[in-house]
Amino acid sequence: MPLVNDSHPGEFILLGFADRPWLELPLFVLLLVTYPMALLGNVAIILVSRLDPRLHSPMYFFLTNLSFLDMCYTTSVVPLMLFCLRSSKKTISYTACVVQLYFYSTMGGSESLLLATMSLDRYVAICRPLHYPLLMSQRTRLLAVSLVWLGGMAYSFSEVTATFQLPLCGHNQLDHLVCEIPVLIKTACGEKEANELALSVVCIFLLAVPLCLILASYACIGHAILKMKSSEGRKKAFGTCSSHLIVVLLFYGPAFSMYLQPPSSISRDQPKFMALFYGVVTPTLNPFIYTLRNKDVKGALGSLVRRIFISK
Repeated sequence: MPLVNDSHPGEFILLGFADRPWLELPLFVLLLVTYPMALLGNVAIILVSRLDPRLHSPMYFFLTNLSFLDMCYTTSVVPLMLFCLRSSKKTISYTACVVQLYFYSTMGGSESLLLATMSLDRYVAICRPLHYPLLMSQRTRLLAVSLVWLGGMAYSFSEVTATFQLPLCGHNQLDHLVCEIPVLIKTACGEKEANELALSVVCIFLLAVPLCLILASYACIGHAILKMKSSEGRKKAFGTCSSHLIVVLLFYGPAFSMYLQPPSSISRDQPKFMALFYGVVTPTLNPFIYTLRNKDVKGALGSLVRRIFISK
């Protein structure tokens, strides 16, 4: 199967908020402020996790991967959003659209699988502490992360390739700020029920199955925490797990409302606000959630800041 449709247009016109131009400047300023914050926050998490020996554990290994993934996620869409919001020529070439969508979908699929992997790590740490060093060895961690990225790539390759096979019948206007699968399916003409069904089925496996795994892990974790005799141990376990649960809620809540319904039934503005949410809100909030609710990360970050200022 060829990767692209031979009858594709040379470029797409991204309509964005053309019908409400008064929204464009405030959104542009919001993105211009939050995008560097998202990058700096995630870079800080990666640095403290690598430089502080206290954070050389499986949990922070996965957190480092989440931060790197969030940086790639936001970078795959925000620069294009900024261009779309302020440029008079709101176009993207067909090739650039394909590349952007491959990256965006890979990051989304990988994050869903990584959050499930992180919940399993917490389950083993709290419910099977004696087996934790063996079960979460360096080899196991590297294998898990490799499978996460390969799973995201497989999802992206299959769904994006199938989407770009749909005939567009001369349509080259996308009512969006970026290229995204549901919007492209909605724009396509002809028979597209099979693509809608395939997207729903794949998203069930990519969203519902990992979420069920996360909920089952945390049900066991909650039971184990309640049985702990040490109040300090319960507090520490609850602190690390609650941070992850907040991130899970931020990721899976909007994703279910977007991807588990047929693209033809999605409202006009829903994909735009979902892209803004995933492109900016979650990558910006995740570092703060893990930092503010985690004593170890706060301590390591404080030590890093002091070392930077002392060295100057």
